[in-house]
Amino acid sequence: MRQRILVSALSAGALAVVGATAAMASASAQTGAAPTPYTAGKHAAKVCSATTAAHTAVCDAVKLVDAKGAAPRSSTPPSTGLTPSGLQDAYKLTGLKANGRTVAIVDAYGYPSLERDLGVYRSQFGLSACTTANGCLKVIDQNGGTSLPKFNAGWAGEQALDVDAVSAAAPDAKIIVVQAKSASFADLGAAVQTAAKQPGVVAISNSYGGGDADDATYGAYYNHPGIAVTASTGDNGYQGGSYPASSSYTTAVGGTSLVAASNSRGWSESVWSGAGSGCSTYNTALSAASSFDTGCSKRAMADVSAAADPGKGGMAIYYPTSRTASTWAQFGGTSEAAPIIAAVYALSGNTTGYANALPYGHASSLFDVTSGSNGSCPTTQWCNARTGWDGPTGLGTPNGAGAF
Repeated sequence: MRQRILVSALSAGALAVVGATAAMASASAQTGAAPTPYTAGKHAAKVCSATTAAHTAVCDAVKLVDAKGAAPRSSTPPSTGLTPSGLQDAYKLTGLKANGRTVAIVDAYGYPSLERDLGVYRSQFGLSACTTANGCLKVIDQNGGTSLPKFNAGWAGEQALDVDAVSAAAPDAKIIVVQAKSASFADLGAAVQTAAKQPGVVAISNSYGGGDADDATYGAYYNHPGIAVTASTGDNGYQGGSYPASSSYTTAVGGTSLVAASNSRGWSESVWSGAGSGCSTYNTALSAASSFDTGCSKRAMADVSAAADPGKGGMAIYYPTSRTASTWAQFGGTSEAAPIIAAVYALSGNTTGYANALPYGHASSLFDVTSGSNGSCPTTQWCNARTGWDGPTGLGTPNGAGAF
């Protein structure tokens, strides 16, 4: 199985990303003129180490780092990071409620300071407390118990992004974090099955992926009608299928660059160049997508998308640098987008049947992304934005919860 590898822009640590202003846009960006200059020395780096092991996933989080590859320690959120109020405004989620519905997050390895760090994030932005004591937060192992796995800094950073993203998009949603003992497809899949059994869960976010894989082998892990199972399409641009986003049972979530703009929406979006896209070589095409000209004979990625560019729409998050120490930084990747979309499903309260079909029946309730590219491809819509469906952004991004 082809495993996920970093394209040159990321592997060289040279993916230049815009250090936007505090409002995340300049007048030139708003008017379509030359983009804001890159912040000196800032670039994006993968949070989790790449793997060559078969049937193993890597997390899809990236963070802004300095010229030496370090994310400077900070006691305050980066001024360029997307905040909960900004995210809710961009996707017209302000005032929507999850009404006690639960978003489950599946990741690998342990994160001992998760509850403490989530508390710092939510307090910083005026969100209500989400703790194990008040019943908002639950952290379990892949079997549903309390034998939590060993700490891994990369995957713990991923978990911080995930819980912060769900908190930002749906502040009143409950959160369950299921920690797999490894990043193998089998352990992560077992964690997804455990998540699906938890009372109140309406959505399960999976911010990781490996090479394309067959639902005949792994699909049972993700086949949960009535629950929205979201999965990141990856951070390597147009590369073909990435599992579990290439599963016929998940909602595949691509990525955008999001900036403030002087238009009626107040924001504009284009393709994030790192957003994964492609066709599965194994899995069945979604019947709901049959009239959308995907160009794929089998499963096409993505279905929908959300902010993922670490420099243009990347979130300010509070994450661990060790087992005991944490700091603020700016994170992105399609790992940001998948939990946002999971949270929007929780806000909609509508996950009947296979939730990945819902946006195809309500495409007019999305912000269509029509500019940008994530690479070169043999079929135009697989890597280039256009009106309607395209590979990097799917049908578009949330405009409220009506499409979900």
